[in-house]
Amino acid sequence: MQDILKQLGIDPDGPNPSGFDGEWLGSGEPLDVFSPIDGSRIATVAQNTEAEYDRIAGRAAAAFDAWRMQPAPLRGEVVRQLGVALREKKAALGHLVTLEMGKIIAEGEGEVQEMIDICDFACGLSRQLYGLTMHSERPRHRMYEQWHPLGVVGIISAFNFPVAVWAWNAAIAAVCGDTTIWKPAPKTPLTAIACIRIAERVCRDNDVDPAVFSLVFGPVDPVGDRMIRDERIPLISATGSCAMGRHVGQVVAGRMGRSLLELGGNNALLVTQNADLDMATRAIVFGAVGTAGQRCTSTRRVIAHADVKDELVRRMLAAYETIPIGDPRKESTLMGPVVGQDSLDRMQSAIEAVQAQGGRILYGGEPLNGPEYPGGLYVRPCIAEIAGDADIVQDETFAPLVYVVTYGKPGADRDAALAQLEEAIALQNSVRQGLSSAIFTQNMLEAETFLSHMGSDCGIANVNIGTSGAEIGGAFGGEKETGGGRESGSDAWRAYMRRQTNTMNWSTELPLAQGIKFGDD
Repeated sequence: MQDILKQLGIDPDGPNPSGFDGEWLGSGEPLDVFSPIDGSRIATVAQNTEAEYDRIAGRAAAAFDAWRMQPAPLRGEVVRQLGVALREKKAALGHLVTLEMGKIIAEGEGEVQEMIDICDFACGLSRQLYGLTMHSERPRHRMYEQWHPLGVVGIISAFNFPVAVWAWNAAIAAVCGDTTIWKPAPKTPLTAIACIRIAERVCRDNDVDPAVFSLVFGPVDPVGDRMIRDERIPLISATGSCAMGRHVGQVVAGRMGRSLLELGGNNALLVTQNADLDMATRAIVFGAVGTAGQRCTSTRRVIAHADVKDELVRRMLAAYETIPIGDPRKESTLMGPVVGQDSLDRMQSAIEAVQAQGGRILYGGEPLNGPEYPGGLYVRPCIAEIAGDADIVQDETFAPLVYVVTYGKPGADRDAALAQLEEAIALQNSVRQGLSSAIFTQNMLEAETFLSHMGSDCGIANVNIGTSGAEIGGAFGGEKETGGGRESGSDAWRAYMRRQTNTMNWSTELPLAQGIKFGDD
């Protein structure tokens, strides 16, 4: 572990400054960071004070003045080099993600690969920040729109993707001409420090102000709350719980700022009587068990037709029996620990609620103890069966707990089956969140119904692909309490820029729009 830390510029013995504005700052309270793998201390970080936050924000604003005037393709070249530098540190950084957050090594390195991919994407995007031209109603006039850099972007990331969410925002914001201030989650500051050290080296190698990629770390009061109220930051991009996002959105709106919110997901996977059950089972297992159920796109609900529900559950139980649980650093492990005791407690509370609300536990849910499970944060993944309108099903339990819900009646003909599918879609859409969704079917009518205007109300809707995981090329985010924001691919870059409409008069007259005559003219 110490070798990994030293490769990434982290001192395992001394307090590591957790703020960066071109220099490393940390005169606040020291905070020990522990691994959920075994409860061992990884390192100590020195948090930032409110005064240090103000200095970091001021430097990021000053860096913006110069960075925005760099041609976008040159900004893209810096981001491309950041991707190259991340490739060089992929194994070490992926290992640190595992140590600090608890996901298995394959997922830790996969998260770093997302950072690399988004840098490649952003580099290409730097030559494609397109505006539009429009025909003017006035003679000898030309209209067009262009996009300008917005300013300083505040990035608040969650523990479950401690590095990728920063890169999704920072790489796109950087090529758009913005500077960024990153506030990582309280449980995962070390991976943030490691990423900013890599970005610092790339910036210095290119004679770029390293405050383009700034970092701040400290308690909600004073650092976090100060950040979302800061009028120097026109955009706050926040990933986390619905409760956190509601607070951020209200505060930022109160100062007329922008917020980009990527919040909770209560994701459903529909399995019709026309599904390939082998494919569906594999998707459910990864979606519900991967990252110990701690992805915002994790599968929370399986809504299965009555004709196939029993067979699907049999396959799920057989698959769950074979899942290797334990140290996520071992290649054979498929599920590591949850991130903290609070996560374990919430899962146990949800299981109690299932039983109190008429559901039953089909498999698992019990904490795992013994020498192979040090640290006390391991649990057997849980399958519960319950009615789709139960109160507990409305909640997103951020843990490896999946609900099986039955829809329809056995032996339905084609028309009845389509009507029942509409009922299942309504059941899927009945929760407060709207991030990710999926349907498994080999029937085109069912698939197209699911993707239609009357279908899934989520930001992500998949056919014969699970709910969990997303490619960086598509815009990522969801509706309702998920927040409505979009990060990463497609045209999500527009959130990081300001739109400007321009009209050029190349005549010797001054006609008014709408044919208005004013005075003698």
